[in-house]
Amino acid sequence: MKSYELLNKQLSAMVEGEKNVISILANASALLNEFLDEINWVGFYLYNQEDDELQLGPFQGKVACVHIPMNKGVCGTSAYQRKTQRVPDVHQFEGHIACDAASNSEIVIPIIVGDKVYGVLDIDSPIFDRFSETDQEHLEEFVRILEGAIGSGI
Repeated sequence: MKSYELLNKQLSAMVEGEKNVISILANASALLNEFLDEINWVGFYLYNQEDDELQLGPFQGKVACVHIPMNKGVCGTSAYQRKTQRVPDVHQFEGHIACDAASNSEIVIPIIVGDKVYGVLDIDSPIFDRFSETDQEHLEEFVRILEGAIGSGI
């Protein structure tokens, strides 16, 4: 089994000294795509304050929804509540936005820089109940590393 500890060390080394946020997020999505098994989409939605919505950022996977209103779907709910959403069956999530009909479970972790929502990390899987509490803990740590790198890059 792959080690989340190693993943997070790789991310820390990758972002060290890097100031370009888009490059950081692009490489972070590629790193997760290589590391995680049984996923079909991984990437970022970034908050656009002017339109009060999340907009598609760097990702790995099929074509995705470009605009997600705040407090709508799993991503918008995570960003609005500033809370991780771990959904074992997206078809049971009221207001789920289906960008890929093959997705059955999802985890979304908000990215908070300073005291503001910067965006979310979104990971989808075709497997029901794919994401465990352990996945959540380590992926939240992954996002904390990103928050530090983003905060120093803007």
